[in-house]
Amino acid sequence: MSRTTAQNVSRPAFGALVGLFLRTQATRGRLASLAALGVVLVVVAIALGASDDTDPVVAATDYVNGAGLSLLVPVTALVFASSAFGDLREDDTFVYLWMRPVRPLGVVLAAELAAVAVVLPMTVVPLALASLLISGTATTVVATGAAVTVAVLAYTSLFTLVGLLVSRPLMWGLAYILLWEGFVAQAGKTASRVAVRAYTRSVLADLSDTNLDLGTVSMPWSWLVPLVVAVVGVALAAYRFARQDVA
Repeated sequence: MSRTTAQNVSRPAFGALVGLFLRTQATRGRLASLAALGVVLVVVAIALGASDDTDPVVAATDYVNGAGLSLLVPVTALVFASSAFGDLREDDTFVYLWMRPVRPLGVVLAAELAAVAVVLPMTVVPLALASLLISGTATTVVATGAAVTVAVLAYTSLFTLVGLLVSRPLMWGLAYILLWEGFVAQAGKTASRVAVRAYTRSVLADLSDTNLDLGTVSMPWSWLVPLVVAVVGVALAAYRFARQDVA
């Protein structure tokens, strides 16, 4: 088969894989439950926006950091990204991925693209709206959008890999979010540097010109490290997928 013919086969196959992953990840139950969480965060933001107790920009940044970067973004990424391969393994349909004329890297990229396509709007929209309702300024909206986007890229890649490596990826992912990022990595600056949250909150703090606890990673590292995590996560997932036992 010529190179041109191979490319013509792989392109529709890649699109079909993206569609497959979207169908398996974006179930009604997952969409409804996490959309409801986003709505709750917006409702709470309305109440906070009506309060005059604190600086609105500081309040918006603290809220996005605490409710968004610490809860909504990682949990949403975990639920959808870990299910990309996890659901197929549980349904014993994992082997059908090998029937697609797409390389392992292409399969993982399709899973990653599908996860980002779902997670990004489900997190950016409610958090950007929440930051606007609290602060009333475009600055916090831009900062929120940038920080959430960087976080989504890192977390979806990380949890796609987790879905390939272990059974019950939700349990392991929640342990990472709650125990490591929520507890161990909060012990100090050194410990925080091994958690995605330290970098995404630093992006938020820098762009909104505010101070956040443990959000002190300087540019360009606050941007580069999550992107490196995303790239490395995809590479490791492709390596694992190529050697996955499907018998």
